[in-house]
Amino acid sequence: MVTQAREGTFYGWRVVGGAFVLAVFGLGFGFYGPPVFLQAIREAKGWPLAVVSTAVTVHFLIGSIVTANLPILYRRFGIPTVTKTGALALAIGVFAWATAITPWQLFAATLLSGAGWVTMGVAAVNAIVSPWFVRDRPAALAMAYNGANVGGIIFSPLWATAIGLLGFPIAVAAISLIMILVMWALADLVFSRSPEQMGLAPDGAVAGEPPRSRLVTGRGPLPGSLLWRDPKFLTLSAGMALGLFAQIGMTAHLFSLLSPALGATQAGLAMGLVTVMAIAGRTLLGWAMPARADRRLMACASYEVQATGSISFIVAAGTNIPLLLCGVVLFGLGFGNGTFLPPLIAQTEFVGEDVQRVVALIVAISQAAYSFAPAIFGLIREFTPAAGGSAPSAAASFYVVAALIQGLAIFAFLAGRR
Repeated sequence: MVTQAREGTFYGWRVVGGAFVLAVFGLGFGFYGPPVFLQAIREAKGWPLAVVSTAVTVHFLIGSIVTANLPILYRRFGIPTVTKTGALALAIGVFAWATAITPWQLFAATLLSGAGWVTMGVAAVNAIVSPWFVRDRPAALAMAYNGANVGGIIFSPLWATAIGLLGFPIAVAAISLIMILVMWALADLVFSRSPEQMGLAPDGAVAGEPPRSRLVTGRGPLPGSLLWRDPKFLTLSAGMALGLFAQIGMTAHLFSLLSPALGATQAGLAMGLVTVMAIAGRTLLGWAMPARADRRLMACASYEVQATGSISFIVAAGTNIPLLLCGVVLFGLGFGNGTFLPPLIAQTEFVGEDVQRVVALIVAISQAAYSFAPAIFGLIREFTPAAGGSAPSAAASFYVVAALIQGLAIFAFLAGRR
């Protein structure tokens, strides 16, 4: 086993590949699936939009509660068991979405789906990959997190097509079976090993050798409530939550805002461009980031790029196509970094035994916050014209609010610097 680090591919990169696939399914089911499920349920049941939309919000809120407790679950049951249990819960929950007869059954289904998908989400990917990397963690996490975007590319059209051809219950059953088989195989064959078991240290060093790199924070552990009083934790949580609130709110409405100028087909391609730019931006930053870079400044720069995109949308006034596309590119470049950079900031600012807990909590807080983003941004669009504007002014207000929230995220990250 030891020679593997010297003569072959470091096993940690296989873990990254497994985490990539995990994120494809986890986000494909739990994040990109609910918007498609919402429409399918409305068409099949005729339930009010408010009821089904609230169920989606509950799905995310339940997920945030489980995310906050993932470190405890991992310590008690291990990553393989939690992953397999989560995959089963997600599959059963989504199937219950498809077969719900009454609204209360739909809400009961969200308890399972919400709890299940986060065991294959952002915090889970960080917990799986981080033990294998210190120096190369930015590149490793960038590759693994790209699975989340690929999940959107694959599953958004897959769900729509499969439901249209097979019906909601059969489509869910078929795709869920594949997901369960893949997750169980990864859990048993890839995630069941640790660097200690293989005689390896992070980044492929041999156990017992001096580490190739070490990030020193100069701070001690923050057990219990001490963490909640720590300025770095509070500002990191606020920065991530604000940034993702703006991102999710914009993403939920961007297609409909672009459609009048670009047309439905081109607007769909523009949304795909957001995903492509997210992968490109995250990958480039992951591989090019200097080991000693100030990662909070990196996060600020990323949100400055997105805020510039929001300004481009404002100046476009809903009609200038080159400026709209410029806004799409700039928004997309920073999109992938909203979940990518905060765990890396935590790596440099907290001692090793606290990092997993910090990451789980900041992800949970952010998920709880962005659960309400689509509804709040929708209210901005709905009520701005009533205040004396037109449709373009409503879009301008939408983007102004997004830019302001992105500015607040920058302020939060800056506030936590030494």
